[in-house]
Amino acid sequence: MVRTTALSGVLASALLVAAAAPAGAGTDRVELVGETTLPHAMQFEGTTVGGLSGLDYDPRTGEWVLISDDRSDKQPARIYTGRFDGSEFRLTGTKPLLRPDGTTYPKGTVDPEDVRWDPWTGEIWWTSEGERAQQLIDPTIRRASADGAFTGDLPIPDNLRMRPETGPKQNEVLEGLTLADGGTRVVTAMEGPLVQDGESPTTEHGALSRISVQSRGGHVLGQYAYPLDPVFAESPTGGFSNNGVSAVLADRGGQYLVMERSFVTGVGNSIRIYRVDLRGATDVRDVDSLTGANVRPLRKELLVDLSDLDLSTIDNVEGMTWGPRLPDGRRTLTLVSDDNFSPAQTTQLITLAIR
Repeated sequence: MVRTTALSGVLASALLVAAAAPAGAGTDRVELVGETTLPHAMQFEGTTVGGLSGLDYDPRTGEWVLISDDRSDKQPARIYTGRFDGSEFRLTGTKPLLRPDGTTYPKGTVDPEDVRWDPWTGEIWWTSEGERAQQLIDPTIRRASADGAFTGDLPIPDNLRMRPETGPKQNEVLEGLTLADGGTRVVTAMEGPLVQDGESPTTEHGALSRISVQSRGGHVLGQYAYPLDPVFAESPTGGFSNNGVSAVLADRGGQYLVMERSFVTGVGNSIRIYRVDLRGATDVRDVDSLTGANVRPLRKELLVDLSDLDLSTIDNVEGMTWGPRLPDGRRTLTLVSDDNFSPAQTTQLITLAIR
């Protein structure tokens, strides 16, 4: 049982109503509806709840799925399911993610990041970042049954493979995943630029990461340059800072929401959500390097900056999904933060209303 620290009555009613199709076109206004905090190091069915880096809502069943980015350090890599009735968030189960041979992932061999329900099958899709620092492990896009059993792999675009001189940077890999066009398209977002695509964002400049669109069978339908913002502040201690994509979500009219998560040591986090449109952007699947390339990036428009909302804190928000509609017709957008299993951070479930 998880206590909701700031949740309005309208959301309590909304979450008892089945989700509907996205609203029609109009000017978007974003309102904070509620904020729920999970206890640090909460224990559930023999696991430590934390590191929640992705979530999704199934309007057919009312069930939520969340994925932990535990690299099988504390317990085997896993998913959680839950129910959210407006007054509390209640976990209903947890299952380990399994390899093709039916065993759990050994420590350090997987780095789960995002998760989505499959509207066709009721299975889940999930991403893992792979590894560059200790050894070269390719990122993966995998399918699993609702109980975590492996059901398939999606071939990743060739330029996203880990190679000595090219491919993803460490911890800047497949951070975002969404299923679009009724589940016919699989869309993934790289957190940061590939090695060959140049320097990651600094306070002086942004960068170009890549968003890939594939069929359910893995055929690459397109790949697009996403323009990352510069880092929002300088670290007063000269410590770590970065900005990257932490989630992508299919939106109405063939558009997408993209979340940028920036962290600066000694300052904190900045979370901004943009709406992007693929139309008119250059397909860069065959562009070896975006450094100096003559390409047209995706267009983006700010939907919300979480610093403009009355949140108790802005932590390491990494996941987002559409939730049930409110009784007044507004869509809800729910976000989750990854506490990195640290007592200095928090696991938040943030609910926004979008008109």
